[in-house]
Amino acid sequence: MGWVRLAGVRTAWTTIEDGDFFCPGCGGDRNYERRVGHRRLTVLGLPLLTRGEVAPVVVCSSCDRHHGPEALDQPTTTRLASMLRDAVHTVALAVLSAGGARSRTARLAAVGSMRAAGFTACDEEQLLTLLVALSADRAASGADLADLADEPELRRVLEPLSVHLAPAGREALLLQGARIALADGPYEAEELAALSALGRALRIPVADVDRLLAAAPERS
Repeated sequence: MGWVRLAGVRTAWTTIEDGDFFCPGCGGDRNYERRVGHRRLTVLGLPLLTRGEVAPVVVCSSCDRHHGPEALDQPTTTRLASMLRDAVHTVALAVLSAGGARSRTARLAAVGSMRAAGFTACDEEQLLTLLVALSADRAASGADLADLADEPELRRVLEPLSVHLAPAGREALLLQGARIALADGPYEAEELAALSALGRALRIPVADVDRLLAAAPERS
């Protein structure tokens, strides 16, 4: 018993990174420290022999709970809100670039969608300026404005967000695009193609995409 009291194994932690994260323990944005640890045999409180490494941990500065490194994969609420705004922006531009930009009604619907997402200063003039600039930039690189609705481009923006959204959240984004497309009348073929690509980028099953797009005119 005396040996147990005099000797033991302790873990020495070293902080290698810090920052902000969404703490699953607190349920909110917090500061964290990422730490690595080494086990050491101690005698009379003095470290003597190394007993190997322990798995790295993420420690919340608020609740002091230890979490696995995967906790850093969850975006903060601030970052998630920013990703949602970018997604709404991407959805609107994808639909407009597929043909909706020709219609003032569709443009105004896109403006309303972006304002609701947090782009409060957005107006039709600003949107037209952006579309003209994007068209010129695409033309200079040998591409077309419609390339904004290309699936690789959509996946780049939407897939990192879609893994953190419930099905209802992903469907809501697709329906925003559908409402813009329907603002000036029935879907055009190019708009349907863009919306289908949006659905795939949002990881919505094809059958659900078809169902949502078919039901959207009744909701508009």
